[in-house]
Amino acid sequence: MSLLFSPLKVGPLTLKNRIVVPPMSQYSAGSDGVVAPWHARHIGSLAISGASMVISEALGVTPDGRITPHCLGLWNDTQARALQKLLTDIRTYSDTPIGVQLNHAGRKAGTSPPWIEHGAPLGSEQGGWHTVAPSAVPWRPGWPVPEALDEPGMDRILQAFISAARRALEAGVDFAELLAANGYLLSQFLSPLSNQRRDDYGGSPENRMRFPLRVAQALREIWPASLPLGVRFNGGEFADGGLELAEAVQFARELHRLGYDYLSVSGGYNVYNETPPAGQQGYMVPFAAAVKAALPDAIVITVGMIYEAKQADAILQERKADLIAVGRAILDDPHWPIHAAIAMGEKASWPKPYDRFGSRGWPGHKPQEA
Repeated sequence: MSLLFSPLKVGPLTLKNRIVVPPMSQYSAGSDGVVAPWHARHIGSLAISGASMVISEALGVTPDGRITPHCLGLWNDTQARALQKLLTDIRTYSDTPIGVQLNHAGRKAGTSPPWIEHGAPLGSEQGGWHTVAPSAVPWRPGWPVPEALDEPGMDRILQAFISAARRALEAGVDFAELLAANGYLLSQFLSPLSNQRRDDYGGSPENRMRFPLRVAQALREIWPASLPLGVRFNGGEFADGGLELAEAVQFARELHRLGYDYLSVSGGYNVYNETPPAGQQGYMVPFAAAVKAALPDAIVITVGMIYEAKQADAILQERKADLIAVGRAILDDPHWPIHAAIAMGEKASWPKPYDRFGSRGWPGHKPQEA
């Protein structure tokens, strides 16, 4: 049996395989941050893809914590009830675990969707808002200067994360993930490029980790042990002077010590002029491999241009990670996990209504191989 299609225990949850659908923002909610018909179609499709778990797009914990005015939120009960209905509907046809990712976008908030002016910042007359960050440093030249958070501001955001997590529980999610990656607020605190503070929250790696770890600890304290709790963070940055891999491993140790059930290791997107090798297969795998080597007992997820089943299985065989997040490939091919199973000689688990139309019911057809 390939490792890609072997089961794995993640906290209290046993996954049927090692394929994870990572969060991918859809920018398709109304201005109220409530799930829309697109989300029912999108998440519903992923729930029957054959992946072992699905993580929703980032949900803003405050109105000003959304990436765009069309991102989902979880700062009020109306949003939680809509999410609960979406999950209830999906569970009538799929038992795939579905979780939410909780986020505050910091200085990268209040923008247009990426297909409109490449995600440019919005003025107040366009539905944008004033942003906050660790330091008054804009994401790129010409962008609005964010307000540097003071202690009361950080406390407000910490409480918003707690409230959003509680609403997620009330909505009936299967697990939750804290976002501390990809240049959003908690990631901004971790990076010396975006965090230029001179107080207890800036300077040394320990100081830059202080606020993200406060949030992580607060969520760990209120999240039940009966449901998995994970975190996504940057293993490094593709820019000079950015977060170093050794610092990311140090952060991972603290998260593991707090009892996080999985560590999802991403990278980059914290400064506008970075140069990631994004066209290279598995370009973020070395970050995850370093975390896995330092913390062999931790459950580690890797991501980044992984689109071939044999490539994914090799990463697992080499113990560079425990789970493979497949994003772009599964948007291109919503049945990627099923086709990956065929490619690896495993049983293809089509949804029952589709099963008779799968490869067994199509004489002469050679199934697509992931």
